[in-house]
Amino acid sequence: MRNTEGVNVQRRRVLIASTAVIGAAGVAAVATPFVRSWTPSAKAEAAGAAVTQDIGSIEEGQMIVVKYRGKPIFVVKRTPDMVETLSAVEPLLVDPASDASLQPEYTKNQTRSLEPGLLVVEGVCTHLGCAPNYRPDVGAADLGGNDWYGGFFCPCHGSKYDLAGRVYSGVPAPTNLPIPDYSLDGSILTVGEA
Repeated sequence: MRNTEGVNVQRRRVLIASTAVIGAAGVAAVATPFVRSWTPSAKAEAAGAAVTQDIGSIEEGQMIVVKYRGKPIFVVKRTPDMVETLSAVEPLLVDPASDASLQPEYTKNQTRSLEPGLLVVEGVCTHLGCAPNYRPDVGAADLGGNDWYGGFFCPCHGSKYDLAGRVYSGVPAPTNLPIPDYSLDGSILTVGEA
């Protein structure tokens, strides 16, 4: 026969409930850091976040560099003369229509941009990743003389790009400079968002 006189059912229920609550709190305390480890760090989020830049003070013909995801983004405010020369250089280019280029659909035009006077392009040579120099000087003797209408020159291996980031024929670089996603709101340029 069982002795049930010494068992306090009320006390047993309180102990079971207390143990369950403390166990659930322990599971939550252990699981929280584990679940938080799945989310990117603030540094990782900042590295992939869109970058904004006020470009209102850039003068015509001038270039500035904006950093986005660890890459230099060249922003060039082209003069009307620079825009006009884009068609003259097309016979010298590998991919003048930018069919094989990495760029958003809204930049698939002759100027490779939202606005003809503004070029936004990754400043990384498509050959081996060097940083090309901005060379806006027309007719530079060291870059082809009469065939040079301004653009970018990679000093590492001699690749040349026009003022739309399109690569010249006969140089090591295989493709045009990539165009990142970007948007314009007045003079505010946002790189990383369309």
